[in-house]
Amino acid sequence: MFYRVKGWHNRGMTTSAKPGPRERLLLAAQELTYTQGVGVGVDALLKAAGVARRSLYEHFGGKDGLIAEMLRRSTAEDVEQYRRTMDEAGDEPRARLLAVVDRLGRIACDPHFHGCRYLAADLALADPAHPGHEVTRAYRRAVHRLFTDEFTALGHERPEFAADQLLILVDGLLAAGATRPESRPAAASRELAVHIIGSGPRD
Repeated sequence: MFYRVKGWHNRGMTTSAKPGPRERLLLAAQELTYTQGVGVGVDALLKAAGVARRSLYEHFGGKDGLIAEMLRRSTAEDVEQYRRTMDEAGDEPRARLLAVVDRLGRIACDPHFHGCRYLAADLALADPAHPGHEVTRAYRRAVHRLFTDEFTALGHERPEFAADQLLILVDGLLAAGATRPESRPAAASRELAVHIIGSGPRD
């Protein structure tokens, strides 16, 4: 759940070679669906990408396919950022887990933060068969596995349950950051994370 705010996932079109239509559509979808939601219109996506409607259908089969592929790209980037954040914190599991909470806390406090891309997509995509739902479910499973591995290394008696708790905490942190930033979600979430990470280790 790492987001495209200043200094994070800044994948703007900065290369000398102009991206092709497929790449431009994905970049436009990442930007516009984050700021406006997945309900953003096709015309707005095409205008931002600077492509013809034909390109959307040739590369993605329509808007649903574009949304699903955009989510797939975003989740892959975000899982990698989880790994990188933990690796930069060292080898100690507590430090690695808290590094994630701290990083998300800073992101949630950014004035450009618009909330959880994946939760917003799940709520907005009313059709349970929309391909985007499986992408977001796979993403949460991947993050849960990362957390479970750290709790296992920590010697926690219930690593999977602790990962459940931390994932719920992260969801709450990001939701509060988007809707109630005055509630100091970063500080409150860190204290709760310390409790979750510190509970239940084996002697």
